[in-house]
Amino acid sequence: MGLLSGKCIVITGAAQGMGAVHAERCVAEGASVVLTDLQAEAGRKLASRLGDAAVFAEQDVTSEADWDRVVALAKERFGRLDGLVNNAAIWWVTPLLDERVDRLRKMLEVNVIGSFLGVQKVAPAMRDSGGGSIVNLSSIAGTRGIPEHGAYGTSKWAVRGLSKVAAKELGAWNIRVNSVHPGAVEGTGMFLVPESDYETMFAEQPLRRPGSREEISGLVIFLLSDLSSYVTGHEHVIDGGRTVW
Repeated sequence: MGLLSGKCIVITGAAQGMGAVHAERCVAEGASVVLTDLQAEAGRKLASRLGDAAVFAEQDVTSEADWDRVVALAKERFGRLDGLVNNAAIWWVTPLLDERVDRLRKMLEVNVIGSFLGVQKVAPAMRDSGGGSIVNLSSIAGTRGIPEHGAYGTSKWAVRGLSKVAAKELGAWNIRVNSVHPGAVEGTGMFLVPESDYETMFAEQPLRRPGSREEISGLVIFLLSDLSSYVTGHEHVIDGGRTVW
């Protein structure tokens, strides 16, 4: 029996990268998964590889209608909905005074509105299943001010706040809501640095390396599982100690 046996989990931005690792880990732990992404071909290939426990839905996370379709698919295909991983996000770095308002709006639409709609749309289905767990992917940029992260940091601080409010309001339905705040993670579009530079880049970090996608997924799995049944409303930083000082 896996940690997520019998549960149905929706994972956004799951066609590749960290979202795909979350999906693979969820299936390995016994869950059924609904994978969503705008990258339809890659998403369908991953769902096919994961077998009968996975189904793919093309989704724009900023669309209410798309969220309604995803929730309906989860209930139709697997009969319930127990978990959500709001993983879909966009990222770039720009000095604050050079950032454009239209780009900021785009960042907020995907990173904040997408997560907001996810919480709003899955909560009734989770209530009907007896409760569940929502994991919102934020960042260490949602814990402190990082230069050139004006738009991204704004969005990830908002995800952190959304998670706390949702935890308070949904707790009566036995729905837990937590945010995860990764630091540098190797192999992701947000951190593409050669290993030869690690010694210099991480010299002052307690664990002198970036994290792996599997390490981030391990925390996500814990928060989705019943092992964390008394954990809600908190930010969970996973950064190799980067933010201890």
